[in-house]
Amino acid sequence: MEQLDLLKRKLRPGGVYRRADLQQWSKSVDRHLQELVKDGTLEKLSGGLYYVPAQSTFGKVPAEEHVLVEAFLKDKHFLVTSPSDYNALGVGTTQLYNTRFVYNHKRHGEFKLGSRSFQFVRKPYVPSKLTSEFLLVDLVNNLEHLVEDQSEVMDRVKEKARAMDQVTLRKMANRFGKVRTRKLFDSVLAN
Repeated sequence: MEQLDLLKRKLRPGGVYRRADLQQWSKSVDRHLQELVKDGTLEKLSGGLYYVPAQSTFGKVPAEEHVLVEAFLKDKHFLVTSPSDYNALGVGTTQLYNTRFVYNHKRHGEFKLGSRSFQFVRKPYVPSKLTSEFLLVDLVNNLEHLVEDQSEVMDRVKEKARAMDQVTLRKMANRFGKVRTRKLFDSVLAN
């Protein structure tokens, strides 16, 4: 039981751990993980990924999204976004979406981590932070998936594009935009 106690002392509330991270403190890591899940010290999020629940006055707090995705990818170079983020652009989108996209260099597909689902999208370029220029390009990339009136949104996107930093927007479109998106911004920004 000494190793199990050592392992418990190393775990931090709110922490997300991979099985490989915990091997250094246990020679019987699989058995210990099973015991820790059984007694509620850990929650299994997916194959080889565990969370130490933090407590609040309202009960268990879910893992922070950024920490969860970082542990899953074993990488810090990703960006989490949602189509709901387009609403901040002021181009006529108003819907709230349950989808979370994770743009990254490693994984592609839908993955369930604990009780949350993420749509991982592998891209050669991933910006380090969410900007208005990125969101506008991403909106045009995903326009066919939105429930709003697409022609009305597109008219407003063109107006918004002309009012933005055009050098940054063109650079973002070239790095992140689909072919159709790049062509649209080339024509809008040329006028």
